[in-house]
Amino acid sequence: MLVRLTRLVISMPKRVLLGALILLVVCGAYGATAAEHLLAGGYSDPNSGSARAERTLDETFNRGGVQVVLKLDGPDGVDVSRDPTARAVGEDIVADLNRNQYVQDQILSVWANPALDSALVSRDRTSTLIIASLDGGEDSAPGHAEEIAAALAGDRDGITVQVGGQGMVFAQVNDQTASDLLVAEAIAIPITFIVLIFIFGGLLAAAVPVGIGIVSIILTFALLRAIGSVTDVSVFALNLTTALGLALAIDYTLLILTRYREEVGHGLSRPDAIVRTLATAGRTVAFSAVTVALSLSALVLFPQYFLRSFAFAGLGVVVVAAVSALVLTPAVLMLLGDRIDAFDARKPLRRLLRLPPARPVEPEDTWWYRLVQWVLRHALPVAAVVTVFLLVLGAPFLSMKLGFPDDRVLPESASAHAIQQEIRDDYEDDLSAAVTVVVRGPVDDAALADYTRALSTVGDVNSAGSSAGTFVRGAPAAPGSPDDTRGDVHVLQVSTDRDPMSESGIAQLDELRAVPPPAGTETLFSGLAAATDDTVGSIYAHLPWVLGLIAIATFVLLFLFTGSVVLPLKALVLNILSLSATFGAMVWFFQEGHLGGLGTTATGTLSATMPVLLFCVAFGLSMDYEVFLLGRIREEWLRSDRTRAASDHAVALGLARTGRVITAAALLMSIVFAAIAASEVSFMRMFGVGLTLAVLMDATIIRMFLVPAFMRLAGRANWWAPGPLRRLHDRIGLSEEAPEVGRPEKAAPDTAPTRV
Repeated sequence: MLVRLTRLVISMPKRVLLGALILLVVCGAYGATAAEHLLAGGYSDPNSGSARAERTLDETFNRGGVQVVLKLDGPDGVDVSRDPTARAVGEDIVADLNRNQYVQDQILSVWANPALDSALVSRDRTSTLIIASLDGGEDSAPGHAEEIAAALAGDRDGITVQVGGQGMVFAQVNDQTASDLLVAEAIAIPITFIVLIFIFGGLLAAAVPVGIGIVSIILTFALLRAIGSVTDVSVFALNLTTALGLALAIDYTLLILTRYREEVGHGLSRPDAIVRTLATAGRTVAFSAVTVALSLSALVLFPQYFLRSFAFAGLGVVVVAAVSALVLTPAVLMLLGDRIDAFDARKPLRRLLRLPPARPVEPEDTWWYRLVQWVLRHALPVAAVVTVFLLVLGAPFLSMKLGFPDDRVLPESASAHAIQQEIRDDYEDDLSAAVTVVVRGPVDDAALADYTRALSTVGDVNSAGSSAGTFVRGAPAAPGSPDDTRGDVHVLQVSTDRDPMSESGIAQLDELRAVPPPAGTETLFSGLAAATDDTVGSIYAHLPWVLGLIAIATFVLLFLFTGSVVLPLKALVLNILSLSATFGAMVWFFQEGHLGGLGTTATGTLSATMPVLLFCVAFGLSMDYEVFLLGRIREEWLRSDRTRAASDHAVALGLARTGRVITAAALLMSIVFAAIAASEVSFMRMFGVGLTLAVLMDATIIRMFLVPAFMRLAGRANWWAPGPLRRLHDRIGLSEEAPEVGRPEKAAPDTAPTRV
């Protein structure tokens, strides 16, 4: 099918490219507003106890939404709680909030809630907080928070008003990622073009992968808008899928162009070279795209739409990148012909440096071939040393802790981060750390009071309050509010000093959950600690199914590709080893804060959703290179006499033919992902750094050392499969064998598979 498609494309390249241009214009116009159709949240499991508690609070009490915090700073030495000017400003703000249709009930201020003085007024008495909650959840509340900030922030009669809280955290994270996307593209595209010039020499040849990458970006935006119109898609999909689409498109185009040059160097005519290229390298690209898509598709098993959306968006992006490369590249090659190598930037440089002209080099004479031969001769010690090295790098992975993203994912200069840090430093109590308990079921005042009293005795709990009263360490402290009970639904507030994102905060939550509730009732816990615990628990609960699906799908695909059961197992083991080392580095940098957390604020945890996403993307990309390499090794193996020596030669020759292109592809892909690492949002920086390390590690340490060492130790067993599976592969397996094409023409003197 791929050969027939290629022949059709090269028979009418102008019409194909014209159609692509028209499609590009339409998709560009359609996808320009993609961000408006994407959502800001998606971190929580909608089926978790904390999510159910929040829905109950919203539906029954009009509470429990995303917090927005307004911080009022007065002049030095002025007690804002007693200053008439501060009071007037504060009451005006409360009135404005009450008129806002998105603000829920129970706006907290020191003037209306003097019992909360320690939580609402700073230790030096010069600042105070007004706390409200917003409708709309993680999706819409950030936009409402920005509207409030635009209307209320600023100076009022000598009182400075700033807006923070979780609502502003989400809003500023979204705004920051949007600006980071522009920065990442501005970094990645020109640097990639420059590197491609050094790889290909010709300016036109270098422009082709970049052009295909830009096409992929434009089509990705249109795709995301389309998907966002029918299902929930995270706004972060813009950054991640755009980078992935650009990286894969360049990756695939590079492989096709390199193989095309090789076939031309062997003397084939331009049309025959294109057909043979797409029948071999093109088939590898298609198969590689399937493996990456399947790795991302496993994310659909997670209930959080932040992760689930990448299953849909990632699948689409991979298809876009692959189709763009497989359809547009042959059309461009056919149209440009020999002009693909025009404007060779390396020729003037060679003349300037008085270097000899580039000359053809056989694979057996390359540095890559000599390196692989050395590895094959020392297979066992190389495998042992490299494995130990990766295990040492991966050791911190064993202490990985997951958490919920808070204000510290933003740079310290962001107002939401700065305000929340001031609250942690300058206030006795942090109401954002409070635990809300929803009790559902019939219960009398005495039983509710007993339960509230018991909650107040848990370690480091400042107070616990309900409609039955407020208690401090088991003693009555204040009467309760009737508004905390609606029918058979009751709300209890537990104030605590513990950081809800810390291990001690989660431990305290477990103690609170262990307190026996009133008979015949159900208790649901919400708040940051509960959301963190539920999110992490949900991810761990679904992770085995996701990993199992990825492993099975990868094994089956690689078996169909190679006809072996040994090579798929090898690929899985080596990928896990490589990714463990990558995750070890992530824990060391971003969780433990070494090297300044690479410019981020270390909280002792990693954002719960990002390691999972990083794993799926990195696993798919590592299989991408695995397919590239195994495709060429298998080509050589099928041409051989199937002896052990032939297996070693196939490995060496396959690596020699693909080493340069895989390394170049990894370098280009790492540039794209390193651009993401420039993000000011910590979990996006972690994602960029992690993917950069994973790609480089896989393309160098794994492909150059562990793969040939393993295949040398396995020998002919590399290609083994049980009889029934072998016969199955003979019937339905995939092949890299190229069709017969026209007779080779005399090779042009300036073309060759490899240049030095």
